[in-house]
Amino acid sequence: MRFGVYVHFAFCPYVCPYCDFAKWPYRASEARRYLDALDAELMREPSRSATTIYLGGGTPNTYDAGTLCAFVERVRAHFPLTESWQEITVEVNPELVKLRDFADYRAAGVTRVSVGVQSFDERETRTLGRRHTPGDVRETVLRARNAKLESVNLDLIFGIPGQTSRSWRTSLETAIALEVDHVSAYGLTIEEGTRFAKLYAREPQQFASDETQAEFYEIAIDMLAAAGYEQYEISNFARPGHRSVHNENYWNNGEYVGLGVGAASYRQGVRSVHTRSLGDYVRAALSGVPIPGESERLEGKRRVGEAIMLALRTAQGVRLDAFKERYGIDVLEDYAPVVATYAAAGFLERDTNAVRLTRRGRLVANEVCGAFLALT
Repeated sequence: MRFGVYVHFAFCPYVCPYCDFAKWPYRASEARRYLDALDAELMREPSRSATTIYLGGGTPNTYDAGTLCAFVERVRAHFPLTESWQEITVEVNPELVKLRDFADYRAAGVTRVSVGVQSFDERETRTLGRRHTPGDVRETVLRARNAKLESVNLDLIFGIPGQTSRSWRTSLETAIALEVDHVSAYGLTIEEGTRFAKLYAREPQQFASDETQAEFYEIAIDMLAAAGYEQYEISNFARPGHRSVHNENYWNNGEYVGLGVGAASYRQGVRSVHTRSLGDYVRAALSGVPIPGESERLEGKRRVGEAIMLALRTAQGVRLDAFKERYGIDVLEDYAPVVATYAAAGFLERDTNAVRLTRRGRLVANEVCGAFLALT
């Protein structure tokens, strides 16, 4: 069984209007204290072998490469990587990348970099509150290649206010032309408490309709498939050998530990999440008391329903034999009404050993997954 380690870096050079992650504008003194808190939490965790390490955020490369790489070494010492899987990912903002960053990352064992691009249209990036240019992205990809990192991912967003099918196609064409190994394409969502949520409440017409988002999503599926990218998950497309192993562990309902403010963990059937209060997290981690948060044990049909939801996000879908062995259930029998309803609607397909979303089903994935969860 794979085991992943996620570390949340909570600071950004600026806060984007669509983002609801646990993040704060960068201040050097707070960032140093937060790193001390991460080290303290790391040392309290039971040591065990890991398959993947993922540094996300926030913006991990608000920290200089030397600081970040030293922390990676400490994580690797505490959670030694297995021989069968060794993937270490760092998320970066392209405008913060320095000349030798990726060479330093590579020396520390980093194998994969995920670049927050969102769009190659400068008007759209300004709408999203981003400050990089297309040139910054091209230089970032070139530096990652020169450092011989094994995989380079670009994150893109569709459904941006003012985005057109032409500008979306151009962003995809640019990503493909850069010959990156992996593309993540996400529909813009309106998250409560963000500046976009306030704008949406006042002027919903500025945002893409569900029909427009579906059109853009299908454009991505077609263009990336034609360029040789396999859609192995609803939002993720990879060239052969470049899937995100860390994220695949999530979708396979594997175990993982999350370090940092707002970070989630899943171990031995218990799902937990840390407080999103930066001050409460830091004080607890440094003082050695339990970090505030919430937890619940997933049992019975609740656990199975969540596993089905995660599996349906993937191209392989729900493998019937694997679910019977792991959870002791027959999906086709126990969820017969849901499978029948959505198969008849053309949203699910079945074969001898799997149930998966069809192309049409991917457009309404939340509805289909919700139907399975409703039976728990």
